[in-house]
Amino acid sequence: MTELFDLTGKTALVTGGTQGIGLAIAKVLAKAGAKVCVNARSEAKLKSCHEEFSKEGLEVYTLKFDVTNEKDVDAGISEIEKKYGSIDILVNNAGIIKRIPMLEMPVSDFREVIDIDLIAPFLVSKRLVPGMIRKQSGKIINICSMMSEYGRRSVAAYASAKGGLKMLTRNMCVEWAKYNIQVNGIGPGYIATELTGPLREKGNPFNDLVMSRTPAGKWGTPDDVANAALFLASKASDFVNGHILYVDGGILANFGYVKGENDL
Repeated sequence: MTELFDLTGKTALVTGGTQGIGLAIAKVLAKAGAKVCVNARSEAKLKSCHEEFSKEGLEVYTLKFDVTNEKDVDAGISEIEKKYGSIDILVNNAGIIKRIPMLEMPVSDFREVIDIDLIAPFLVSKRLVPGMIRKQSGKIINICSMMSEYGRRSVAAYASAKGGLKMLTRNMCVEWAKYNIQVNGIGPGYIATELTGPLREKGNPFNDLVMSRTPAGKWGTPDDVANAALFLASKASDFVNGHILYVDGGILANFGYVKGENDL
């Protein structure tokens, strides 16, 4: 059974994989035997990523490039290909969120979220897929969101991008499945990371909402999402395609309107 999840000999690229969920995914792929590459726009974050891998005796290849810039993407991936050959596993993880009510949101901010969260996965995937087609093998994992399914106050750009990414995932599957390329998405629920630390403090109304609405009764961890990514990157998912796997403790099955909570 362990052979199903063995990634020895595979090369993986995790975009924006220097922290949180992306870092956890990058680590689990490395532990499964893959040669892992992580990109970011920040040299400081790339250095921190190296340090995190080293703590666990893992290797990682980091490089700086902007996933929203087509020329930058081409140059960065060309560098990886020179070092490792074609990439077998792509995790489109880079993303941002801007919590601004629509009437107050500058168009430039809306476009930035769309560029990073939706257009970048298209650009990176488009650059990588010809190599996967030549090998007749490949795995693409797009990090979607519960906001791929429902809206929330002040996250219109993010929800628009993640809803689009869900449909982009399905369309990638339709076009590329015949080449033995599996394209799937992961929709994390509420995950305990450094960024969500303040929200998880006891007494915070949002924490109370998450705890009461999540049937599992807890926040998820980055490892919960990473384990799902390992499944989608492995042989175990060879006939899973165009699917969005929600790692949410059941919250999408339970999340409904309650008077007084609609603005949380």
